[in-house]
Amino acid sequence: MPQLLLPAKYVKLGYQYLVNHILTFLLLPTMAAAAAELLRLGPDEILSAFRSLHFDPIQTLCTSFLIIFVATVYFMSKPRSIYLVDYACYKPPVTFRVPFSTFMEHSRLNLKENPKSVDFQMRILERSGLGEETCLPPAIHYIPPTPTMDAARGEAELVIFSTIDSLMEKTNLKPKDIDILIVNCSLFSPTPSLSAMIVNKYKLRSNIKSFNLSGMGCSAGLISVDLARDLLQVHPNSRALIVSTEIITPNYYKGSERAMLLPNCLFRMGGAAILLSNKRRRDAARSKYKLVHVVRTHKGADDKAYKCVYEQEDPEGKVGINLSKDLMLIAGEALKSNITTIGPLVLPASEQLLFLFTLIGRKIFNPKWKPYIPDFKQAFEHFCIHAGGRAVIDELQKNLQLSAEHVEASRMTLHRFGNTSSSSLWYELGYIEAKGRMKKGDRVWQIAFGSGFKCNSAVWKCNRTVRIDFAAAGDGPWQDCIHRYPVHIPEVVKL
Repeated sequence: MPQLLLPAKYVKLGYQYLVNHILTFLLLPTMAAAAAELLRLGPDEILSAFRSLHFDPIQTLCTSFLIIFVATVYFMSKPRSIYLVDYACYKPPVTFRVPFSTFMEHSRLNLKENPKSVDFQMRILERSGLGEETCLPPAIHYIPPTPTMDAARGEAELVIFSTIDSLMEKTNLKPKDIDILIVNCSLFSPTPSLSAMIVNKYKLRSNIKSFNLSGMGCSAGLISVDLARDLLQVHPNSRALIVSTEIITPNYYKGSERAMLLPNCLFRMGGAAILLSNKRRRDAARSKYKLVHVVRTHKGADDKAYKCVYEQEDPEGKVGINLSKDLMLIAGEALKSNITTIGPLVLPASEQLLFLFTLIGRKIFNPKWKPYIPDFKQAFEHFCIHAGGRAVIDELQKNLQLSAEHVEASRMTLHRFGNTSSSSLWYELGYIEAKGRMKKGDRVWQIAFGSGFKCNSAVWKCNRTVRIDFAAAGDGPWQDCIHRYPVHIPEVVKL
């Protein structure tokens, strides 16, 4: 059997090389024939043929004007390049850590009248893929938890200000240099807004374009990137600061409904600050990445998709997030829609042709033909899959036919930091960089899912080989532990 598979492998590689370089194969014989003809004629005949041509000055002038006009229209209508200068992720202090033993002890004390709910949380935690170093805010460490407004604001200030300070230090960014501010936090939306809190803290300019996104779930980080891209297209020579976080304090569920206890087991503290720019002269050379595509898919028109991640009250009046049993099925459908849109933008011609031929074959010849899953490894070197949970990563690895190394960043981020919501993608990108795997020209696919239900994608291209000097880079999130990763994560951790 291996003897038969080996030639098939090389046949596919040959097919991919042929189709992806078809223009080269067509142009080379043409250029060779033209060169041979020129050599045959000789310089005297070529010069004689050129002199025999007659150029009308008016026609030449009109042609030149037309060429200049078309070139001007092309360059004027061409979208501005958007650069990711740098980003920073929040690293909680050691005192915020919640080992399994601490989490379960608190659960037993808080839910002492519901032992079945405690057992349910234990089973979830054993299979969650989380490690012993994930963190929760101080208010959740109390027994019972004290989710006050002051505690929630305190967590927001700690996470957001820490990440912005770190980003400013890394990029030498001054508050006056920020033209656009976008903050996304799904469940905590105070008045004044979190964006106003940042404006007040850093004394940002009065004409800053400020936005605060809420209720958009774990995919809101890429929605912020999309919004920033659109704004940077219409505002030249500008920089956009994006802050992605989820404030845990006011959203810790204190009831006993199983579907609403699940987020308590998975969600942890985290946040990220990202600096985007369209300043080609100042920021292009020093930026890490260039934004290539953003694709957003919204399945909210379907009732099941709309309610699969739903904030509500339980029978006792306690508010929490209800995660539907259909969540993975709905996420799979949203991913299919997103892939259908992003595939033609990123896949090489060889994969698009195979997908097209399979689609035609299923429509015309046999509907039972197995649908062809495009090989996205041909389009990307790195994958950042939202670390929403072990099941999410497993499902995408299976559907996209990815290797263990391709999903390593997602699994290790879930293990070390838990589900940090919209900021998890940036911890994953930080992991790839910390491992020294990000090279110039590499392409990165970020995939996130969120309530509503949404599946959003962003494609980045690395501008330069990223080398992390932890001694000079400050206290990055992976600084003290990257040497320990990757780690083996068992299917079940017995507690």
